Amino acid sequence: MEQQLNIYNTLTRKKEAFVPLHAPHVGMYVCGPTVYGDAHLGHARPAITFDLLFRYLRHLGYKVRYVRNITDVGHLEHDADEGEDKIAKKARLEQLEPMEVVQYYTLRYHHAMEALNVLPPSIEPHASGHIIEQIALVQKILDNGFAYVSEGSVYFDVEKYHKAHNYGQLSGRNIEDMLNTTRALDGQEEKHNPIDFALWKKAQPEHIMRWPSPWSDGFPGWHCECTAMGKKYLGEHFDIHGGGMDLIFPHHECEIAQAVASQGSDMVHYWMHNNMITVNGQKMGKSLGNFITLDEFFTGSHKMLDQAYSPMTIRFFILQAHYRSTVDFSNDALKAAEKGLARLMEAYSHLMKLKASDKSTVEIAGLRQKCYDALNDDLNSPIVISHLFDATRAINSVKDGKATISADDLKELQETFHLFLFDILGMKDEAASTGNSQFEAFSKAVDLLLAIRQQAKANKDWATSDKIRNELTALGFEIKDGKDGTEWKLNK
Repeated sequence: MEQQLNIYNTLTRKKEAFVPLHAPHVGMYVCGPTVYGDAHLGHARPAITFDLLFRYLRHLGYKVRYVRNITDVGHLEHDADEGEDKIAKKARLEQLEPMEVVQYYTLRYHHAMEALNVLPPSIEPHASGHIIEQIALVQKILDNGFAYVSEGSVYFDVEKYHKAHNYGQLSGRNIEDMLNTTRALDGQEEKHNPIDFALWKKAQPEHIMRWPSPWSDGFPGWHCECTAMGKKYLGEHFDIHGGGMDLIFPHHECEIAQAVASQGSDMVHYWMHNNMITVNGQKMGKSLGNFITLDEFFTGSHKMLDQAYSPMTIRFFILQAHYRSTVDFSNDALKAAEKGLARLMEAYSHLMKLKASDKSTVEIAGLRQKCYDALNDDLNSPIVISHLFDATRAINSVKDGKATISADDLKELQETFHLFLFDILGMKDEAASTGNSQFEAFSKAVDLLLAIRQQAKANKDWATSDKIRNELTALGFEIKDGKDGTEWKLNK
């Protein structure tokens, strides 16, 4: 059955049927990191959200060109037009070349994404490698009369643009009020209006990162890169632009204005935004001491963490909430995600070993479509997960001999479970994939001990049998005797 994906479009504030501009091709652009520090939970959420979308679109048969940028220039402190470039500041503090900082944190970002099983994008352009395209974009906006040169910098004329078009349509902000409240500052700085944003900044003598342009030696404004690179790799009109909600204003609002000012129309058909992550109800931030990097999660090295959490636990934790809802981090929430994921992985392991019967007493028929329906409803991953938990109960019933499953239903259940848990939700069996040979040896050693115990039981040597069971339990193993033999699992 052909699936119809519906996604929430931030621009129209409603769910819309996803209809690509040039099916089966889909163009998708997602804002990537500014690489001046280690990736944190806030970076993981858009990466995982749009990885889910990328996987699902490909599964539906679309040929997706997924562009996710690396910001390595032009992103000033506090997302403003003043202050120091975030990369340059880090380089100065660490006495490095800016591109050393970029390279170091880009590699660490890639490492973190790989650990989270986030697929690499089709193209990963760097802002610093597309200065020519950004200069051309600025020139086009100047030619069309929506920008002005001031003291070697180029600014976007928001008021003039707003009269011809609507600035604020994405964020819903009342720009007229903003213009009126800031007018008093006119003439006090190089901008015509404080709400105007930089398209090109003249570099101060101490600024390391600079390029020649028709206006000055300087660097592009932060908002230019995505418009210029989106256009280069996806064309003047493409399907999806994604990112975190914190980018709606000013970043994405400015992107729309730049596109319309340069070519007369917006480039993007569907704007998608994931919600934020909070920590114990508070916004995550370095000043609050609740800023936790992904590496700290994986190692458990942050003071707020009770333990280390595996990359798959983090991925599962994020997918347990709908991408447009807030996710509140706590140790309890992550431990619950860890347990839930272990339950699903254990169920899958049992599923692959189940024996088929002549008929089914479990209901399997509608599971696949229920999972599709959830994803088609704006990528509702928590509902998919709840359906997989329902399937887990059926698996355990068959395993415990309380229900039966036919060969056809078993095959359907195995395929459906694998498709949604691994291929689309992007989970992986960490025990099996990390240190595979070590795990195999470890597993065989436990099986050997249990075989010795089984022999002891057969010989009515209850002392040896109990000793093996008690010692294994004390080490954290859970031993279950059943009619088909003994099962074990290691509890943390």
